[in-house]
This record gives sequence, C-alpha cells and structure tokens, in this order.
Amino acid sequence: MAYPSVDAPYGLLPINLIGGQVFAGSTRQIPINSGSATAIFFGDVVKLGSDGTLSKDTGTDAATPVGVFMGCSYTDSVYGKTFRQYYPGAVTASDINAFVVDDPDTLFKVAVVSSGTTVGYVNRTAVGNNAVLVQNAGNTATGNSKVAIDDTTGTTATFPVRIIDVVPETHTAGNPGSYTEVVVKWNAGLHQYNNATGV
Repeated sequence: MAYPSVDAPYGLLPINLIGGQVFAGSTRQIPINSGSATAIFFGDVVKLGSDGTLSKDTGTDAATPVGVFMGCSYTDSVYGKTFRQYYPGAVTASDINAFVVDDPDTLFKVAVVSSGTTVGYVNRTAVGNNAVLVQNAGNTATGNSKVAIDDTTGTTATFPVRIIDVVPETHTAGNPGSYTEVVVKWNAGLHQYNNATGV
C-alpha cells in the first residue's frame, strides 16, 4: 500500500521520544480560562500563562511551548460533559481542560510548507538544522491544526524546533531526494519545563 501523499499541513503529531525512551502517548490536563477567545486545534503548539492556564502559542521564529494540544473537555450547559477534538474559543465553563503532550523529549511528525498551507519539501541536508513554525488557521470541520514548518531551515538558536529526521515514506525522486514530512523536537532550552527563567 502506497504512503498517502501530503496535500496539506496537519499540525504536530507526537510519534515517539528521543533516544529510544518508552513512549506511552501520555498527556497532561491543563486548564483553559473560561471564555478564552482563541481557538486551539488538535496539533497546535500551546504554552502556559503566568496564571498556570493554557493558550495557543502563535510564535513562528520564536516560541515558548509547553507542548502540543490533543483535545479538550468541559461541561456544556446543554450537552453536559463534552469532549472535543479542538477548543472552539469563547467557551464559558469552569472546567475546561486541555489534553497536552508536554514531555520535552517528544518527537513530532510535521509537514513542510513553502508558505501558508502550500506543501513544500526539504532535502536530507536539513537534518540537524532548526526550523520556524508556520501558523495557519485550523480546520473547524475536522478540528485539526494546520501548523507546519517552513522549508527554509538554518542554525538560528531561537528557532523553535530542531529537525531530527526525514520521513522516508515521503521521499521523492533522486538521491538524497526531497521530503515533505520531517521529524522534529523542541529546540534546547525553549520548552517551558526546560527554560531556566520559568513562565
């Protein structure tokens, strides 16, 4: 069976932990303030505020992530306890909890774009480089993020993610060829649990 082509970005998807550590796919529940206006989609980068609540991290060439959003729950005034793929924004409830993959050692699969949601590629030489995030509006029909990384990579220390590997199944013609998906981790010291200055 052929690997499906990547026709649009889909956010950051956790796939493993670096160094062969055991990956259980665990999440941490972090509250979202009642009435928080900004929507957060499955696969979006998120951060902690000084009050300990969660919000979307909209950074591109710099970010202070605590992890990646994997859905939420809250008590709806009509439907009762509700679980959603994404947080739609402006929800009034006292118990909004996000499910967040917050391990600083998590590896994520992510699509490469040339701009916006236009799928691009990197060569194998991008492995070991840093990359910036491309922030796109999420899909309200699926609840999925459209965050990606830009196909221009470099050594700038403040770029949020480090490319650890390419996704071999997205290899195009040629050797070493090009790839439309890569594996990334948070760059050193940027994750909020590893940042010496705290939130």
